Amino acid sequence: MPEYLTPGSQAPDFSAKDQDGQTQSLSALKGSKVVLYFYPKDDTPGCTKQACNIRDNYSALTEKGIKLFGVSVDDEKSHQKFIHKFSLPFPLLADTEHDIVNAYKVWVEKNMYGKKYMGTARVTYLIDEKGIISHVIEKVDVENHTEQILKLIS
Repeated sequence: MPEYLTPGSQAPDFSAKDQDGQTQSLSALKGSKVVLYFYPKDDTPGCTKQACNIRDNYSALTEKGIKLFGVSVDDEKSHQKFIHKFSLPFPLLADTEHDIVNAYKVWVEKNMYGKKYMGTARVTYLIDEKGIISHVIEKVDVENHTEQILKLIS
């Protein structure tokens, strides 16, 4: 089992470009609740279900003052296509150098059909206003992910 970061620990700061080439950093979001959801790949079945569930319930998150970012190792162009195809209202961070997935310990060995490879684990981190990890969702329900997040946010 991978050892993800744990609640109560400081969330690693990061700086990455979103789909529009804008630099986003955790330190710039201090004072806000932040949700970082890590997902394997743009426009794949599970990742699309997850993104569309968040899209359909996005206002429930923003009403609570939550800043949400999807993170994958796909590049900005891939993120732009994914956002455009599914009308996603939230930013996706391009972690092509694997800095964020490594810092958050979600770059893990996976196994498909007996073949081992490295990839991004589907894990979501909830970070409080002080930059401390408040919750980790390791078993993401792609069709009800927003509900999982909202249950944990006070």
